[in-house]
Amino acid sequence: MTANKKRILIADDHPMIRERLMQLIEREPGLMVCGQAMNGPEALLAAEQLHPDMIILDLSMEGSHGTELIKDIRARDRSVLILVLTMHDESLYAERAIRAGARGYVAKHEGSEKVKQAIHAILNGELFVSKEVVGRILEKAAGGAKEGINSPFEGLSDRELEVLQLLGLGHGPSEIAEKLHLSVRTVESYETRIRDKLNLKCASELVKYAIQLKNWKDSPRGAKTQNGNS
Repeated sequence: MTANKKRILIADDHPMIRERLMQLIEREPGLMVCGQAMNGPEALLAAEQLHPDMIILDLSMEGSHGTELIKDIRARDRSVLILVLTMHDESLYAERAIRAGARGYVAKHEGSEKVKQAIHAILNGELFVSKEVVGRILEKAAGGAKEGINSPFEGLSDRELEVLQLLGLGHGPSEIAEKLHLSVRTVESYETRIRDKLNLKCASELVKYAIQLKNWKDSPRGAKTQNGNS
């Protein structure tokens, strides 16, 4: 019976999330969980050893750097399907995830039905993201990106964007270090690189910019839209 089921690997650093996903998947006909991983290296190793049909992947795990893990997995197995399930907003990260090789993107605050829709859509060969994200990707692929479409933080790496977003939410270096499984010194190094890339003079300017980033995200152009094709 299990031979005909689609095999799914769950990669998330929160045991409760993994448990809920396992229960959700195991209740679905034709699906099964073939393994779990709690950090980036474990996810990469499990993908190589278990050869799952799909990986449900968090972007913020220890030992991984956002979409770089997607690229690493896809470099080893181009056939594996990846669904990103994360706390990060679609407006900031979905396009990066899709460009890296993911086939879908769902925020963790979405309900179980949304996750099930994403799993089945991706297994059926569909892309599961909002129309806005698809439009931006197609616009850039066609070479028709217009002035003002690109976000002001597109030159930042995934990790730098994570740090900047958390700064905008009011978190200090110690809190950011804990959330991203990094040392405080590493977070401070990221802050310095962000300032250099954005031509900001000091920490206070960086915080101000981070708040503006949050406001951009919440604006009509930057706001996230509902996942799916409807």
